[in-house]
Amino acid sequence: MASASADAPIACPLCGSASGDPWRETSGVYRHCSQCDLVSRDPSTWLDAEAERAYYGTHDNRIDDPGYQRFLAQLAEPLMARLSPGARGLDHGCGAAPALAAMLTDAGFPTVGYDPFFAPNAALLDVRYDFVTCTEVLEHLHDPRRELARIDAMLQPGGWLGLMTELRPPMADFPHWHYHRDPTRVGFHSEASLHWIATRFGWRVESVGRRVTLLRKP
Repeated sequence: MASASADAPIACPLCGSASGDPWRETSGVYRHCSQCDLVSRDPSTWLDAEAERAYYGTHDNRIDDPGYQRFLAQLAEPLMARLSPGARGLDHGCGAAPALAAMLTDAGFPTVGYDPFFAPNAALLDVRYDFVTCTEVLEHLHDPRRELARIDAMLQPGGWLGLMTELRPPMADFPHWHYHRDPTRVGFHSEASLHWIATRFGWRVESVGRRVTLLRKP
């Protein structure tokens, strides 16, 4: 893991700008980028890959869990309403229980799952898709600029990217927010940072509540 001084300016992992003065909070050191509005956890506090995988292994997600399916339906239902019949997709960061891929496939949208820890078939990243989904993934990316560029390359023209991540509250409320207590979450997005992403890649953005955002490639 790369280390960094808590007081030294470092590049924002999303837009590459100097990410401002750090501040310390009970569960880590954070920076707020004034250019793209991302709040990022200092790299010196990231878990290493082994510890990160072990933490994910504590999640009790099951493909046939109705509660988990209802959670994922927040993204699946509005996405499917926009897809052409038979559209093919990739669930990027599917985890150990690729429930979303199963749900979409069962609904007539064949979907494969990729996960760097649990389904690391890198060949799937060289294929082009009608849609890509990232549910509770964006906040875990150490290099979101690179990963989003990779996703852009995977999307067919007119393709959809479905994002699910809990949007950050106003900065004054950040210390009291539960979402960043998870040590594997390193980037915290607002509507502004998601619009920055859309502008960067030329995607059209559609917000579907506080947790789901759909983006379409031209």
